[in-house]
Amino acid sequence: MRFGKYEPSDKSSVGTAVTFLLIGMGAGALAALLLAPKSGKQLRKDLRRKYEGALDTLDDWKDEAKERAEDVLDRGAELADELRGAAREKVAPLGRALRRE
Repeated sequence: MRFGKYEPSDKSSVGTAVTFLLIGMGAGALAALLLAPKSGKQLRKDLRRKYEGALDTLDDWKDEAKERAEDVLDRGAELADELRGAAREKVAPLGRALRRE
């Protein structure tokens, strides 16, 4: 048996905790639906509606993420062009001076 201070591993992450939280929430939601006092037909209808709503939400998130990624890429390209132009302006006099010598 070891004695000493507990030191958490470096591999622990928030992502793992969030994953287990989402799994737990999903299991709880499923248990609540299955134990709810509804008829099978009504429960299936509710499940289908919620499933379609979740798919719509995921599609919206996907579209928003795609738009944001495109915006970031466009801004990155603009910034790279600005930096290239600024570098050319600063290096041009040095290049001219070196060509004279």
